[in-house]
Amino acid sequence: MSLLSRVMQSMERIAPLSLAELSWDNVGLLLEAPLSRAAAHQVFLTIDLTDNVLDEALSNPSVGVIVAYHPPLFRSFKRLQMADRNQRIALKCAAAGVSIYSPHTSLDSFEGGINDWLASGLRVASKAPITLKENPPAGYEGSGSGRICQLQRPIPLCELVNQIKLHLGLSHLRVASTDPSMAQLVRTVGICAGSGSSVLGGTKADVYWTGEMSHHEVLDAVASNTSVILCEHTNTERGFLSAVLKPRLEELLNNDGGPAATVLCSTADTDPLRIV
Repeated sequence: MSLLSRVMQSMERIAPLSLAELSWDNVGLLLEAPLSRAAAHQVFLTIDLTDNVLDEALSNPSVGVIVAYHPPLFRSFKRLQMADRNQRIALKCAAAGVSIYSPHTSLDSFEGGINDWLASGLRVASKAPITLKENPPAGYEGSGSGRICQLQRPIPLCELVNQIKLHLGLSHLRVASTDPSMAQLVRTVGICAGSGSSVLGGTKADVYWTGEMSHHEVLDAVASNTSVILCEHTNTERGFLSAVLKPRLEELLNNDGGPAATVLCSTADTDPLRIV
């Protein structure tokens, strides 16, 4: 069995593609290299497959498959040209013998996925999906969009902010609240990795924690007495790769009867926005 087939099989065990938001998302095998690298035994994980990240992956001759959380091929196109960033990435991968797989929202949805990893940074008494997935595969009945978390005890907003900073390794994040001192007590937290307004909007919670929301969406939340914590889009996703996906995928690959395989996380993959 090829490395690509093994990766696809293992990723389906971790986060079945049927859990993704298939009405709009583009998940699964995005590019199958026509001629795979002969000695490839490494899988390369990244949130965004940018030009810099691609250079990092292709400079390693052992990399045979890239698992890119955000699908680099998303919209349809009629031609393949080097001038287009995403088409250029696909062409370079095909020429180098490296395939691309994207799990995206399936990785958010499943129990133990990105949203649950975010919740693990808090002292949570209970949590549940904001919207349950309809007709999930057997064993994934607790899957769904976002998470609503009940904390073990009420804590000041400033304490919640510090817990989130520690969990994500951030020195700064953005907070919107009616209380400038951030002393208000928090009992419930709505969580959605990435861009959370479509999932969190209308959810009753003391705090919305996500990567990004628009200015007016933040104003609407605060007007409803819900504070907002924004960490920038991919800062709410990236840590999951090294903390959870890397060891789990490596475990499955090395117990599937095939040759030994290793999983790497990109060091060039960073959020494009930073506070200076």
